[in-house]
This record gives sequence, C-alpha cells and structure tokens, in this order.
Amino acid sequence: QVQLVESGGGLVQAGGSLSLSCAASGRTGSTYAMGWFRQAPGKEREFVAAISWSGISTYYADSVKGRFTISRDNAKNTVYLQMLSLKPEDTAVYYCAGGASYWRIYSRSECDDWGQGTQVTVSA
Repeated sequence: QVQLVESGGGLVQAGGSLSLSCAASGRTGSTYAMGWFRQAPGKEREFVAAISWSGISTYYADSVKGRFTISRDNAKNTVYLQMLSLKPEDTAVYYCAGGASYWRIYSRSECDDWGQGTQVTVSA
C-alpha cells in the first residue's frame, strides 16, 4: 500500500501559476508510474498528466499540454505538477495517483493509489 499526500493548491488569478506536490510513502517498487487527475464540480475525474518511474517519459491531456509540466524526484519520493497560464476552466480538485503501468495510468481503473486531493481555484 502506498500513501499519497498532495499539497500546494490554492487560489490564483487567470494567467497565474501554481505548483502542486505529491509525496509518496510506502512500497512503490521500481516501475511505479505516477499521474495527476482533476475533478471539477459536477464533472467526472479526468486525466491531466503522467510520468514514468525514471521521470524520462511524460504525457499530457491536450487541455493542459504546453502549460503544465509533470516531474518527479525519486530521492524525495515526490511528484510535482507545475501549472502555468492557468485558466478558470482549470479550477478543480487535483488528485495524485500511482500505478504499475505508465502507459495505462491515464485510466482511473489502472491507478492503484490515490491522494486525498487539493483544491485549485482560478478566478477570472
């Protein structure tokens, strides 16, 4: 079992930036991929970004490509999400997730572990 704890959410104006962190504890293994999802009020949880165990490979949802960057520091067991040029439609609760398959982690059903979420609010 892996525990994931997000931090760094908050309120920001449109065009601003925020950086989220997700600290992992427990036995992650050497193939543990991680990702970020988000859920806006009244909407389903959607995939945002994923990163491989090595940190070399990443992919993003089209809606955030070019604005968000996912990274990780395995020495600190932490994954990050840097968010630039934020828009009101980015407002959501952001969740960190982890799983064994990097290529399938975009799917909620492939995520084994979830954090509790952190609120990001972007005002117009």
